[in-house]
Amino acid sequence: MSEPATKLRIDKWLWQARFFKTRSLAAKIVTGGLRVNGQPIAKPAFSVGAGDVLTFSQGRDVRVIKVIALGTRRGPAPEAQALYEDLDPPAPRAPEPQTPRFDGGGRPTKRDRRQLDKHRDMLE
Repeated sequence: MSEPATKLRIDKWLWQARFFKTRSLAAKIVTGGLRVNGQPIAKPAFSVGAGDVLTFSQGRDVRVIKVIALGTRRGPAPEAQALYEDLDPPAPRAPEPQTPRFDGGGRPTKRDRRQLDKHRDMLE
């Protein structure tokens, strides 16, 4: 039986740790600007090991992750969460402002038209 690996491709590790849905998405993030221990990395084939600190953007958040262990497969979420420690957990975001509803300009939706008709009937 072979002994466990001490290093793993960074795109594969990000995928196994469930940060990204596919390895190709993880590879795009790596080529787009990921740092390992403060050094920018440009290739998805870069190897990471236990103790490395990764800094990357995920959506609108910047994640700072410490690699605790290397996975052997892409398993369930609790197994994936055991692979890393989140050094800077994302802060709760304020809800995004909703787009304004019908304000009298432009074409109203069907629901808005019904409400306008109901309002007009009440005035008569």
